[in-house]
Amino acid sequence: MAERKKKILIVDDDPDILAAIGAVLEARNYGIVTARDGEEGLAELKKEKPDLMILDLLMPRKDGFAVCKELKDPRWSKYSDMPILILTSIREEVSRRRYELETGLSLDVDDYVEKPIDPFLLVKRVENLLKKEKS
Repeated sequence: MAERKKKILIVDDDPDILAAIGAVLEARNYGIVTARDGEEGLAELKKEKPDLMILDLLMPRKDGFAVCKELKDPRWSKYSDMPILILTSIREEVSRRRYELETGLSLDVDDYVEKPIDPFLLVKRVENLLKKEKS
């Protein structure tokens, strides 16, 4: 029996980034779902039940910080094992610090990729996170 295609939700307000990451990951045989802000991202999360979320931090309406915060709510607990890969133009330590100041919690994500994105690095991080999920 063929293995089910892993599904990845990409949440970013930049259509060029959605298209570029989508193309890179589709070429690796991943199913792609996209959303342009955090609200759309959470709606797609419920509907599509992806294996991994790639999340931009800076977006209109609901940003990545707010999405991470919301996912800590017990109502979202069934997604607590889903890896989250943060995509950001802010350095990792700065974004973690901002989140900690805003919420008093540590930013509980699995990995970071900084923009501009290296497609090979992105694929490697995605593959590593999806492997970890199985173990």
